[in-house]
Amino acid sequence: MGVLEDKARARLFYKYLSKVYDTINPLVWNETMRAEALEWFDPQPDDRILDVGAGTGFATEGLLEHVDEVHALDQSVHQMERAFAKFGKRGPVKYVRGDAERLPFATDAFDKTWSSGSIEYWPNPVDALEELRRVTKPGGTVLVVGPDYPHNAVFQRLADAIMLFYDAEEADEMFAAAGFEDVTHHVQQAKPGSPRAITSVATVPETDGVESSATDADSEPVDTAAD
Repeated sequence: MGVLEDKARARLFYKYLSKVYDTINPLVWNETMRAEALEWFDPQPDDRILDVGAGTGFATEGLLEHVDEVHALDQSVHQMERAFAKFGKRGPVKYVRGDAERLPFATDAFDKTWSSGSIEYWPNPVDALEELRRVTKPGGTVLVVGPDYPHNAVFQRLADAIMLFYDAEEADEMFAAAGFEDVTHHVQQAKPGSPRAITSVATVPETDGVESSATDADSEPVDTAAD
Protein backbone atom coordinates (compact mmCIF):
# COMPACT_ATOMS: atom_id res chain seq x y z
CA MET A 1 0.00 0.00 0.00
CA GLY A 2 1.34 3.42 -0.97
CA VAL A 3 2.05 6.07 1.63
CA LEU A 4 -0.96 8.17 0.54
CA GLU A 5 -3.39 5.23 0.62
CA ASP A 6 -4.05 6.24 4.20
CA LYS A 7 -6.94 8.56 4.92
CA ALA A 8 -5.22 10.67 7.56
CA ARG A 9 -2.09 11.12 5.43
CA ALA A 10 -4.20 11.94 2.38
CA ARG A 11 -6.10 14.63 4.30
CA LEU A 12 -2.83 16.17 5.47
CA PHE A 13 -1.41 15.97 1.94
CA TYR A 14 -4.40 17.83 0.50
CA LYS A 15 -4.25 20.47 3.22
CA TYR A 16 -1.17 21.77 1.42
CA LEU A 17 -1.83 20.57 -2.14
CA SER A 18 -5.18 22.35 -2.17
CA LYS A 19 -3.33 25.68 -2.40
CA VAL A 20 -1.82 24.80 -5.79
CA TYR A 21 -4.10 21.99 -6.96
CA ASP A 22 -5.85 23.97 -9.68
CA THR A 23 -2.47 24.98 -11.11
CA ILE A 24 -0.98 21.48 -11.10
CA ASN A 25 -4.05 19.47 -12.06
CA PRO A 26 -4.24 20.55 -15.76
CA LEU A 27 -0.80 19.01 -16.32
CA VAL A 28 -2.28 15.54 -15.87
CA TRP A 29 -6.07 16.02 -16.18
CA ASN A 30 -7.15 18.90 -18.39
CA GLU A 31 -10.37 20.26 -19.87
CA THR A 32 -9.98 18.28 -23.11
CA MET A 33 -9.69 15.02 -21.18
CA ARG A 34 -12.60 16.00 -18.96
CA ALA A 35 -14.77 16.78 -22.01
CA GLU A 36 -13.95 13.40 -23.53
CA ALA A 37 -14.82 11.64 -20.27
CA LEU A 38 -18.09 13.58 -20.08
CA GLU A 39 -19.04 12.25 -23.50
CA TRP A 40 -18.63 8.70 -22.21
CA PHE A 41 -20.48 9.58 -19.00
CA ASP A 42 -23.33 11.15 -21.01
CA PRO A 43 -25.08 13.14 -18.25
CA GLN A 44 -28.65 14.14 -19.05
CA PRO A 45 -30.33 17.34 -17.78
CA ASP A 46 -32.62 15.51 -15.35
CA ASP A 47 -29.96 13.16 -13.97
CA ARG A 48 -29.20 13.17 -10.27
CA ILE A 49 -25.39 13.18 -10.19
CA LEU A 50 -22.86 12.37 -7.47
CA ASP A 51 -19.21 13.47 -7.70
CA VAL A 52 -17.09 11.37 -5.30
CA GLY A 53 -13.78 12.90 -4.30
CA ALA A 54 -14.91 16.16 -5.86
CA GLY A 55 -11.99 18.15 -4.44
CA THR A 56 -11.76 21.72 -5.68
CA GLY A 57 -14.53 21.09 -8.19
CA PHE A 58 -12.77 20.65 -11.53
CA ALA A 59 -15.00 17.74 -12.56
CA THR A 60 -18.01 19.32 -10.86
CA GLU A 61 -17.58 22.37 -13.10
CA GLY A 62 -17.78 20.17 -16.19
CA LEU A 63 -20.78 18.27 -14.87
CA LEU A 64 -22.64 21.53 -14.27
CA GLU A 65 -22.47 22.22 -17.98
CA HIS A 66 -24.95 19.36 -18.38
CA VAL A 67 -27.04 19.31 -15.18
CA ASP A 68 -28.39 21.96 -12.82
CA GLU A 69 -27.21 20.37 -9.59
CA VAL A 70 -24.36 18.12 -8.44
CA HIS A 71 -23.86 16.39 -5.10
CA ALA A 72 -20.16 16.70 -4.25
CA LEU A 73 -18.49 14.50 -1.64
CA ASP A 74 -14.96 14.84 -0.35
CA GLN A 75 -13.06 14.09 2.86
CA SER A 76 -10.81 17.16 2.64
CA VAL A 77 -12.19 20.39 4.10
CA HIS A 78 -9.35 22.32 2.51
CA GLN A 79 -10.20 21.07 -0.99
CA MET A 80 -13.87 21.82 -0.45
CA GLU A 81 -13.09 25.38 0.65
CA ARG A 82 -11.59 25.93 -2.80
CA ALA A 83 -14.81 24.63 -4.32
CA PHE A 84 -16.84 27.04 -2.17
CA ALA A 85 -14.96 29.92 -3.77
CA LYS A 86 -15.96 28.70 -7.24
CA PHE A 87 -19.58 27.71 -6.76
CA GLY A 88 -20.66 29.38 -3.54
CA LYS A 89 -21.93 27.58 -0.47
CA ARG A 90 -25.61 27.71 -1.39
CA GLY A 91 -25.45 27.31 -5.16
CA PRO A 92 -25.88 24.36 -7.51
CA VAL A 93 -23.43 22.15 -5.60
CA LYS A 94 -24.64 20.21 -2.57
CA TYR A 95 -21.59 19.49 -0.42
CA VAL A 96 -21.15 16.48 1.81
CA ARG A 97 -18.02 15.58 3.70
CA GLY A 98 -17.64 11.83 3.66
CA ASP A 99 -15.76 8.65 2.87
CA ALA A 100 -15.87 6.91 -0.51
CA GLU A 101 -15.74 3.54 1.21
CA ARG A 102 -18.94 4.26 3.13
CA LEU A 103 -21.02 6.69 1.14
CA PRO A 104 -23.63 8.50 3.24
CA PHE A 105 -26.44 8.07 0.73
CA ALA A 106 -29.32 5.66 0.27
CA THR A 107 -29.19 2.80 -2.21
CA ASP A 108 -30.11 3.85 -5.79
CA ALA A 109 -29.96 7.53 -4.81
CA PHE A 110 -28.29 8.69 -8.04
CA ASP A 111 -28.72 8.19 -11.77
CA LYS A 112 -24.98 8.44 -12.42
CA THR A 113 -21.86 8.60 -10.25
CA TRP A 114 -18.53 10.15 -11.20
CA SER A 115 -15.15 9.99 -9.47
CA SER A 116 -11.92 11.44 -10.86
CA GLY A 117 -8.57 11.68 -9.13
CA SER A 118 -9.77 9.91 -5.99
CA ILE A 119 -9.44 6.13 -6.35
CA GLU A 120 -5.65 6.30 -6.01
CA TYR A 121 -6.10 7.31 -2.35
CA TRP A 122 -8.65 4.64 -1.40
CA PRO A 123 -7.17 2.02 0.96
CA ASN A 124 -9.85 -0.45 -0.12
CA PRO A 125 -10.82 0.41 -3.71
CA VAL A 126 -13.14 -2.56 -4.19
CA ASP A 127 -15.16 -1.51 -1.13
CA ALA A 128 -15.50 2.00 -2.56
CA LEU A 129 -16.45 0.69 -6.01
CA GLU A 130 -19.14 -1.43 -4.36
CA GLU A 131 -20.43 1.74 -2.71
CA LEU A 132 -20.47 3.62 -6.03
CA ARG A 133 -22.47 0.74 -7.46
CA ARG A 134 -24.83 0.67 -4.49
CA VAL A 135 -25.81 4.34 -4.62
CA THR A 136 -26.27 4.32 -8.41
CA LYS A 137 -29.52 3.07 -9.91
CA PRO A 138 -29.51 -0.19 -11.91
CA GLY A 139 -28.66 0.65 -15.50
CA GLY A 140 -26.90 3.82 -14.39
CA THR A 141 -23.33 4.81 -15.23
CA VAL A 142 -20.34 4.85 -12.91
CA LEU A 143 -17.21 6.58 -14.21
CA VAL A 144 -13.88 6.39 -12.38
CA VAL A 145 -10.65 8.14 -13.40
CA GLY A 146 -7.38 6.99 -11.86
CA PRO A 147 -3.66 6.92 -12.69
CA ASP A 148 -2.60 4.41 -15.34
CA TYR A 149 0.29 2.18 -14.29
CA PRO A 150 3.60 3.51 -15.70
CA HIS A 151 5.66 1.44 -18.13
CA ASN A 152 9.06 2.54 -16.86
CA ALA A 153 10.46 0.29 -14.08
CA VAL A 154 11.79 3.23 -12.07
CA PHE A 155 8.45 5.04 -12.17
CA GLN A 156 6.69 1.77 -11.30
CA ARG A 157 8.63 1.49 -8.05
CA LEU A 158 7.93 5.13 -7.26
CA ALA A 159 4.23 4.73 -8.07
CA ASP A 160 3.90 1.64 -5.89
CA ALA A 161 5.42 3.53 -2.96
CA ILE A 162 3.07 6.50 -3.20
CA MET A 163 -0.47 5.49 -4.10
CA LEU A 164 -2.60 3.15 -6.19
CA PHE A 165 -1.65 2.94 -9.87
CA TYR A 166 -3.26 0.25 -12.01
CA ASP A 167 -3.67 -0.96 -15.58
CA ALA A 168 -6.77 -2.13 -17.47
CA GLU A 169 -6.36 -5.74 -16.32
CA GLU A 170 -6.23 -4.71 -12.67
CA ALA A 171 -9.17 -2.37 -13.22
CA ASP A 172 -11.16 -5.28 -14.66
CA GLU A 173 -10.41 -7.31 -11.55
CA MET A 174 -11.44 -4.51 -9.18
CA PHE A 175 -14.67 -3.70 -10.99
CA ALA A 176 -15.60 -7.40 -11.30
CA ALA A 177 -14.95 -7.91 -7.58
CA ALA A 178 -17.25 -4.94 -6.91
CA GLY A 179 -20.08 -6.55 -8.89
CA PHE A 180 -19.80 -4.78 -12.25
CA GLU A 181 -20.15 -6.79 -15.44
CA ASP A 182 -20.05 -4.21 -18.25
CA VAL A 183 -16.90 -2.05 -18.01
CA THR A 184 -14.85 -0.21 -20.65
CA HIS A 185 -11.44 1.35 -20.02
CA HIS A 186 -9.91 4.31 -21.84
CA VAL A 187 -6.35 5.60 -21.45
CA GLN A 188 -6.09 9.40 -21.63
CA GLN A 189 -3.07 11.68 -21.68
CA ALA A 190 -2.72 15.47 -21.57
CA LYS A 191 0.30 15.41 -23.90
CA PRO A 192 3.04 12.95 -24.94
CA GLY A 193 5.27 12.17 -22.01
CA SER A 194 2.82 13.31 -19.35
CA PRO A 195 1.27 10.89 -16.82
CA ARG A 196 -1.59 8.84 -18.25
CA ALA A 197 -5.06 8.51 -16.77
CA ILE A 198 -7.19 5.40 -17.03
CA THR A 199 -10.90 6.19 -17.27
CA SER A 200 -13.29 3.32 -16.57
CA VAL A 201 -16.93 3.54 -17.56
CA ALA A 202 -19.20 0.91 -15.99
CA THR A 203 -22.90 0.14 -16.05
CA VAL A 204 -24.66 -0.93 -12.86
CA PRO A 205 -26.32 -4.33 -13.48
CA GLU A 206 -30.04 -4.06 -14.14
CA THR A 207 -30.75 -6.82 -11.61
CA ASP A 208 -28.57 -5.30 -8.91
CA GLY A 209 -29.61 -6.56 -5.50
CA VAL A 210 -27.26 -4.73 -3.17
CA GLU A 211 -28.52 -3.80 0.25
CA SER A 212 -28.18 -0.35 1.75
CA SER A 213 -25.28 0.11 4.18
CA ALA A 214 -25.96 3.81 4.67
CA THR A 215 -28.87 6.21 4.42
CA ASP A 216 -29.35 9.89 3.91
CA ALA A 217 -29.70 10.16 7.68
CA ASP A 218 -26.04 9.12 7.97
CA SER A 219 -24.83 11.92 5.75
CA GLU A 220 -22.73 14.82 6.95
CA PRO A 221 -23.75 17.83 4.88
CA VAL A 222 -21.17 20.59 5.01
CA ASP A 223 -22.21 23.49 7.20
CA THR A 224 -22.51 26.35 4.74
CA ALA A 225 -24.35 28.67 7.11
CA ALA A 226 -21.21 30.03 8.76
CA ASP A 227 -18.50 31.80 6.80
